[in-house]
Amino acid sequence: MRVTALAGGVGGARFLRGLLAALRSASAPDLRAAEVTVVGNTADDITLHGLRVCPDLDSVMYTLGGGIDDERGWGRSDETSGVADELAAYGQQPTWFTLGDKDIATHLVRTRLLREGLPLSEVTARLCERWRPGVRLLPMTDDVVETHVDLAPVDPAAHAGEAGGRRVHFQEWWVRLHAKVPALRIEPLGAAAARPAPGVLEALSDADVVVLPPSNPVVSIGTILQVPGVRDALRATTAPVVGVSPVIGGAPVRGMADACLAALGVPSTAEAVAGLYADFLDGWLVAEADAFEPGGAHGGRLRVLPRPLLMSGPDATAALARAALDLGLALSPAGASRT
Repeated sequence: MRVTALAGGVGGARFLRGLLAALRSASAPDLRAAEVTVVGNTADDITLHGLRVCPDLDSVMYTLGGGIDDERGWGRSDETSGVADELAAYGQQPTWFTLGDKDIATHLVRTRLLREGLPLSEVTARLCERWRPGVRLLPMTDDVVETHVDLAPVDPAAHAGEAGGRRVHFQEWWVRLHAKVPALRIEPLGAAAARPAPGVLEALSDADVVVLPPSNPVVSIGTILQVPGVRDALRATTAPVVGVSPVIGGAPVRGMADACLAALGVPSTAEAVAGLYADFLDGWLVAEADAFEPGGAHGGRLRVLPRPLLMSGPDATAALARAALDLGLALSPAGASRT
């Protein structure tokens, strides 16, 4: 049994932890022995103080490896910030993105290996040798892709001195500005020329089920889909593709996905997000109040299933993941019917 997931950071990592728990507790031997491959978003990556930081890959690695700060959902547990404090004392920018002392070790190792000429996929595999996340974690590409955001002009008095009207790295918009300055455009620079990392297309074509966790549909899963070949592979795979809505009642479950959707002119609804995946999506888990009758772009193929979506604890998260897996297994002939 082979399960492939496309994932971003916090929400995707927590869902994957629930997926592994659901598989381990399954009654069917083939599910308990399932192989899980995760294709991780790398368009959030950034270089800070000379170190290459891959936030989404690290969130998945730490969460599944038992080293995550569960309260924040990102970074290491029992973390300290001595190095960041010293950098700030030297006046070194940016001070709005804090690298924890333990976390810096990961970035040091990654940066050294990349400078030695290893591709990101091999570097990620080496980092995972320590954490043993229980999945094969693949970056979406070995090429450099970074998401940048064009900010709308705004009144500085109402936005802590930010006037907008400029282009910033996604992390500045997300972490420093909390996505409160409207985005005119969100662009993953380098994505159009990138190549899928080794194993990515095979993981999609050879899967028995493909799962889209409730990750950000624009800057997490959306950027993975912009790597040439990935979307075509999802359309071509015979595996059912099932997803979990990141939106409940018109608002994102976590983070500021609504601000990202607004930049595309897409409403913050479960139905609208499903429309972003209409050419390959077979099954879609939504909140009870968000259920809709599929049609139009979905060609009547989509199966919409209401389920509790809040990942409020380990049991609820495992139940949600099992519901997604069960839906995929129930739809196993659906992939062959795509047009």
